[in-house]
Amino acid sequence: MSHTYNEIISQPAGWAETAAAIVAQTAAVRQAWDTLRPTNILCAGCGSTYYLSAVAAALLQSETGIPARGIPASELLLFPELSLADPAGTLLVAISRSGTTTETLLAVERFRRAGGRAVWAITCYPESALAAVADRVFVAAAAQETSVVQTRSFSNMLLLAQGIAAAIGDEDVRLLQRLPEMGQALLDRVTEPMEALGRRTDLDRFFFLGSGLQYGIANEGMLKIKEMSLSHSETYHFLEFRHGPKSLVGKESLVAGLLSQEAYASERQVLEEMAQLGATILAITPGESLDGAAYSVSLPDILPAWARLPLYLIPLQLLAYYRTVSRNLDPDNPRNLGAVVFLDPAGFRQHDTAR
Repeated sequence: MSHTYNEIISQPAGWAETAAAIVAQTAAVRQAWDTLRPTNILCAGCGSTYYLSAVAAALLQSETGIPARGIPASELLLFPELSLADPAGTLLVAISRSGTTTETLLAVERFRRAGGRAVWAITCYPESALAAVADRVFVAAAAQETSVVQTRSFSNMLLLAQGIAAAIGDEDVRLLQRLPEMGQALLDRVTEPMEALGRRTDLDRFFFLGSGLQYGIANEGMLKIKEMSLSHSETYHFLEFRHGPKSLVGKESLVAGLLSQEAYASERQVLEEMAQLGATILAITPGESLDGAAYSVSLPDILPAWARLPLYLIPLQLLAYYRTVSRNLDPDNPRNLGAVVFLDPAGFRQHDTAR
């Protein structure tokens, strides 16, 4: 099997190590937060970690009540005035699998020059350049990958973001230690149906719907199937999908919905409407399966919403993997992509000077 497949199926074991690490840091995180007391939070990354930043920001705002935004690192680098209304009161959470992505490192540099309050880093490499310039570093060493696309790294760094938010919000961070067992059971249960779905040749448009905490996860699902299988894929908030994008839906479409408990009834209605338009429906639900969906994956509903997020990733990653191999493509080496984007920092510094 490919590196990508092995990295997908090894996630529960990695989650056990990462969850234990962040649980052990609970008191230190709370103390660091109490010392900082920021008035704003920015979460920044590139590619998959930009989508992870969106999830992290939603978690942090939900737990703290403090405004938090997830942005591409390049936006902070190129348009700092749109991101930093109050640099001295802002905590930057910079996220990078490798810790070496050019835009992220330069965004941290730009943040420092603007007088930002502090930088917390989430990465998979403790000796990376990002780790070296951060005030506090959270490392998912068990998530290091060989393949280009992020699977194991994304879910483990997500666990760190969940643990940080939960610690600050006085949630029971130990709940994350229940995920490895749940993740393994889910892998065992959904691998076969996701392989069948991924190998369907009648589907060539993929839509991923998610709202609230699930929106960033839906984006990551969209990116996985796009970059690995070179398939047309898009992401929308559930109710926004009605406002134009549903015009593309037909019998060649898969609509994957990541349902929440909070807005379940409204989100279910959207999926039912898309099924009536001819789409194949993949519903990932907290609790019972969704009647009428061609493919329905039920997640354990015994965890609160903030804690169950990594479970949504497993069926989406398997779908992308099997779609890729069914098209005789190499999931480990997507076309035109590398594991890290390195750019010449001189050009960005010239841009900053010109401003």
